[in-house]
Amino acid sequence: MADQPAGARETVAPVWHARLTALLAEVSREALQGEDLEEVLRRIVECLVRNLPVAIASIILLDDEGAHFVQEVWAGDLDLYPAELAHGWPVSVGAAGRCARTGEAQLITDVDTDPDYVPGNTKVRSEYLVPIRHRARLHGVLNIESTQPDFFYPEARDVFDAIADQIAGAIHLARVVAELESANRKLEALSMIDGLTGIANRRCFDQRLAAEWEWQSVEHRELAIVLIDADAFKPLNDAHGHLYGDECLRELARLCARFADGADDLVARFGGEELVLLLPDRSLEAAVALGEALRRDVEAAAMRHDNSAIAPYVTVSVGVASVTPTSGRSPDRLIAAADRALYAAKAQGRNRVVAAQVE
Repeated sequence: MADQPAGARETVAPVWHARLTALLAEVSREALQGEDLEEVLRRIVECLVRNLPVAIASIILLDDEGAHFVQEVWAGDLDLYPAELAHGWPVSVGAAGRCARTGEAQLITDVDTDPDYVPGNTKVRSEYLVPIRHRARLHGVLNIESTQPDFFYPEARDVFDAIADQIAGAIHLARVVAELESANRKLEALSMIDGLTGIANRRCFDQRLAAEWEWQSVEHRELAIVLIDADAFKPLNDAHGHLYGDECLRELARLCARFADGADDLVARFGGEELVLLLPDRSLEAAVALGEALRRDVEAAAMRHDNSAIAPYVTVSVGVASVTPTSGRSPDRLIAAADRALYAAKAQGRNRVVAAQVE
């Protein structure tokens, strides 16, 4: 437009101003439509290419240190793409790097004369690069390349500056949302962990049991649980103190975790001094054998217990149950059977494994 007569430019400028203003509004709408950050950025660059005589529009994101470009979302005719830039590049390279290093917009009216220009399309004649900044953080660079040498007149650059601000806001919001989602996932994970033993808690066990029950009922496969109770635990605390009792529970949890070696196995604190193993695809016989091996390992650990009528060390009673779930039955039946077996083990003298059938 620079080579047009002044009168012609005065006639065309309002039209372009209106188009660019409409473009700014469309970019705002597109930024609200994406499901994730990459889709938001892709919608923006596609909007620019669709509405303007530009060959390439791209958004190039920096790493957290601002030293390397690590992601590029682009639209348009990118027929040249140097292999060495395909997987990220330092800010010491290219006009985009110059924009990132200086933190200032870069207008290139003739790409053939710019020493830092990295060609992406042989028809490109001019380029405008804008830093994408939210407050003090530089997120990346908005890169617009046109086949017209005089496309980036001041009004157009003002619009691209505003679009860069919108992109910065979208990136900031997406990263805040991602951080919140990550924090929520961590909180959710923590809410499923027993604070004393570090294994899953009862809430996690109940959820997994319900899920495995439903899955195994579809697959017609067995599901077993092994309930483990520390014998004479109150006398243990009375004799050695609660801190020692807590350490014994942690050691029991570590021993039980060794037996949760299947891909879908779970070890959890069931309550008080009771632990539980959830064992998909285990028969009753296999679960009993596992319970017996665990009982022997607890004996071998020889955790001192001076107030036990069973042995001078910590022992456990174990109740085992297994069933092939059906959708019309409740997983509570499986827990009840294992609990009956555990009660029977205690009634028979403790430090033993007993199995029960599901009623």
